[in-house]
Amino acid sequence: MPATIREFEAVARDRLDPAHYDYFAGGAGDEVTVRANEAAFARLALLPRVLRGAGSPEIGVTLLGSRAEMPVLVAPTAFHRLADPEGEKATARAVAAAGTIMIVSMAATVAVEDVAAAAPGATLWFQLYVQPDMAFTEAIVRRAEAAGCAALVVTVDSPARGRRDREVRRGFDDLPEGMRCENLRDDGGESVRPIVMSPAISWEHVDALRRMTRLPLVLKGVTHPADARLALEHGVSAVYVSNHGGRQLDTVPATVDLLPDIVAAVRGAVPVLVDGGIRRGTDVVKALALGASAVAVGRPVVWGLAADGECGVARVLGLLRDEVEHALTLCGLASSHDLEPGLVRRC
Repeated sequence: MPATIREFEAVARDRLDPAHYDYFAGGAGDEVTVRANEAAFARLALLPRVLRGAGSPEIGVTLLGSRAEMPVLVAPTAFHRLADPEGEKATARAVAAAGTIMIVSMAATVAVEDVAAAAPGATLWFQLYVQPDMAFTEAIVRRAEAAGCAALVVTVDSPARGRRDREVRRGFDDLPEGMRCENLRDDGGESVRPIVMSPAISWEHVDALRRMTRLPLVLKGVTHPADARLALEHGVSAVYVSNHGGRQLDTVPATVDLLPDIVAAVRGAVPVLVDGGIRRGTDVVKALALGASAVAVGRPVVWGLAADGECGVARVLGLLRDEVEHALTLCGLASSHDLEPGLVRRC
């Protein structure tokens, strides 16, 4: 059994079709941002305290009314059935066992209703790309609501699809026979619409969503402090710092480097989430110390799924939970909520 997330990736690489591995692992352009996300954590050091008598640390967190037993969420990633036949069902069952939150991708290969039915104990949020056809967008939102999703995570960094050279070289442009983006079925029929990424999407669409649903809105893909402040003006419930795992615009800075300015911009008004490059519990601790309310992981979950299905995802989440608890203990902290910027130094 792999002992680290990087070892899980090595197993996944061996088991996945090479085109599918490159789809999951790859990023935009020269993949500068993909590499930067991980490298940025290595440039940050933890400065522990000693003799604190802290005891076993508490790492649970409540976000927008949803309880997670650790400050690690499952980020929205597409096409889980490329990694395992059970796809998002297997992921959701592992998430339920871990007591955390899964953000179901709009491009999932299992319908959100079926994901919810497969893991009744899982807390699900739903990721949405606003479509130019707002009636179709609303139909997807209603499905997410009916499935019991507790929040809507609106991805806003995709007015166009990233240029991913690995996918071009592999000729990967469609799902295999028998797989569909099940949340994109039109009126529940056989027809499946493509995801349309439109440069016309604007803050007006965020306002329309706010009127459309009572679910909390999480804005995913925020990298500029000015946009974080605008998000507050438009009634967003949480800000999610993400560069899409380096899959959209290459050379965007690492998310952990952007995090402090976003945290300063929102001034505690809403939770701040972050993803990108998190491979260790120490990475989680660093992000929390810099002001994140929780982190999300995408590729590590896919590596676990490809390596050993539901058990692999459970193992990845368990590794991160154990490593977070261990790091907090060595930092002399009783709770992840006690983390502060002074515990992080830039190397």
